Amino acid sequence: MSLFGTMPGISGSIEVVCGPMFSGKTEELIRRVKRAQIARQKVQIFKPAIDNRYHETEVVSHSSLSMEATPVNSSVEILQRVFDSTRVVAIDEVQFFDDNITIVVEKLARRGIRVIMAGLDQDFMGKPFGPMASLLAIADSVNKIHAICTVCGAPATKTFRKDPKNSSQVLVGETDLYEARCRAHADFFGEDQDQLAFFVNLNESRSKSQNL
Repeated sequence: MSLFGTMPGISGSIEVVCGPMFSGKTEELIRRVKRAQIARQKVQIFKPAIDNRYHETEVVSHSSLSMEATPVNSSVEILQRVFDSTRVVAIDEVQFFDDNITIVVEKLARRGIRVIMAGLDQDFMGKPFGPMASLLAIADSVNKIHAICTVCGAPATKTFRKDPKNSSQVLVGETDLYEARCRAHADFFGEDQDQLAFFVNLNESRSKSQNL
């Protein structure tokens, strides 16, 4: 048996906890961090500096659980700040980071570090949020958790923006701006235009096939 097979934990890993707003992603990240600390593993927590809704230097869940974290302005800064003794790196609101975050977490995992990330998998339009699609692709494990739809109480997988006029993907806010919704009640802005474009392309494809 190989060395890696006989010594669990010597190889790094990449874990992603994702879902819509108000689903408990940060709470799950904190839970995993606390278990690592109980196991006496050196942990460092990072958060994007842009996310200062609750606290400048803490990750805070909607249920008011919190842990001290280091705010950073770029993904490369995480790599620069990780200590040699660190065994677990936790990153909250990872969707706000630049595309280099995928390179950073892969480097950390190759160094034998367990990387735990929490973030929104979709933006308010139902599209992949920032680097999340790439992170989900390289992850060793993915936990997609649900919120509760504010309209019907069904499991919610979407984040609904109350004012769709602001089309910026990044708009930090809480219940004043967002609600968790199920697919049936997501009501994405521009959905009619998307459907129209789909049927136009479908009809064009059919016409080309008939002319062959």
